[in-house]
Amino acid sequence: MQESKRFTGINPSKSPFFYGYVVLLIGTVGVYCSIPGQTIGVSVFTDPVKDALGLSRNQFSNAYMIGTIASSLIIGRAGVWFDRYGARYVAFFAALVLAVALFLCSWSAQMSEFIKELLNQDTWAIPFVIMTFLFFLLRFAGQGVLTMASRNVIMIWFDKNRGKVNAFSSVALSFGFSSSPIWVDALIESSGWQGAWQYLGWGLLVMSIFIFFLYKDKPEKYGLLPDGVKEIVETEEKTAINRKQFTLKEATKTRAFWMYGLILAFNSFFITGLTFHIVSIFASEGFPKEDAISIFLPASVVAVSISTIANFLSDYLQLRLYLYLMITGGIVASIGFLLLPTAAGIPLLVAGFGIMSGFFAVLNTIAWPRFFGRNHLGAITGKVMSFLILASALAPSIFSLCFTAFGSYQLLGWLGLAFLVFLVFGSLKARNPQ
Repeated sequence: MQESKRFTGINPSKSPFFYGYVVLLIGTVGVYCSIPGQTIGVSVFTDPVKDALGLSRNQFSNAYMIGTIASSLIIGRAGVWFDRYGARYVAFFAALVLAVALFLCSWSAQMSEFIKELLNQDTWAIPFVIMTFLFFLLRFAGQGVLTMASRNVIMIWFDKNRGKVNAFSSVALSFGFSSSPIWVDALIESSGWQGAWQYLGWGLLVMSIFIFFLYKDKPEKYGLLPDGVKEIVETEEKTAINRKQFTLKEATKTRAFWMYGLILAFNSFFITGLTFHIVSIFASEGFPKEDAISIFLPASVVAVSISTIANFLSDYLQLRLYLYLMITGGIVASIGFLLLPTAAGIPLLVAGFGIMSGFFAVLNTIAWPRFFGRNHLGAITGKVMSFLILASALAPSIFSLCFTAFGSYQLLGWLGLAFLVFLVFGSLKARNPQ
């Protein structure tokens, strides 16, 4: 506590209101600032950057895939850092690394030309290797560490009201992420892709300062309690004493860890693959580009509506109900995927897409502290994050391979249904380990 006061100059215990609400606000902004490292933020730069570097679309996509897979292999270590050093330091350095990566991305064309001249080699392999490394930094620091630390810092300041505060965060991020391609594209149009990345880099540097001073570790370090309660009543104290704090090794031995982790990974795989190839998927069934793009708005409305209601009710309901509803959403989406040529295809796909996305926003945040406690939350969520990143990295290539080999995406729908049926039976005993 003494160290926290010396470095931050802000003592949460002296705040005129519960400091957790400051953490909620700044943590939500922290997740939003990870956009430059998320697929939705990188995708806007694809065409201008690949053209400037002389890379084909496949080469650029493969660099992105390899960088993402590499980041998924070590993201679990960042979770251990979160538990050991706290949210403030981990998020602070993640923001700094992301800022440096963005500046390096803006200089990627110059770096490529310099190395080509130095080695006297004019080959696509040089910009390919450069972008693979930069994508690794972007994905590791942005989608991985900054996102994980910012979500977790909110969850450790709340307990009984996690669902309610996550509802606010989820809705704000939903609208923020969905609108980000518009303003990022406008930034590229006005300042060029290099200038846009530099502006984003400066923004992350400013955000790192706010993180350093406003992110705080567990409220107990400052003599406070989660949710801002003044004291713990006797029954709650007994519950807290009896609540086991799982280590990562202990968590991975529970069925709940794997069933919840696998459905979240399936969501990342299916949604990423669908989004990445949406125009091609619809074109293969005879639909124009406009019909393909039009599914995102209604799916987002469904997702936001479900996540808002489910977050509020999650403080009172068992999460196993949400697990089965999310699996049901995946089944509906897979059936809609298979029935795209028919009139029922698009409505089912939109409904399933929205249901899965809505429950993903709840389970990916609330399940882990409720099931396994807060002491090793970083290590546990870091492991789960590695599943999600790996699934999102593999999805575009697997979707593409399926279409190239079979001339259709239909096989993925059948494989998805088979996997979801496995989850239905596997989840029968996936109870809260507490």
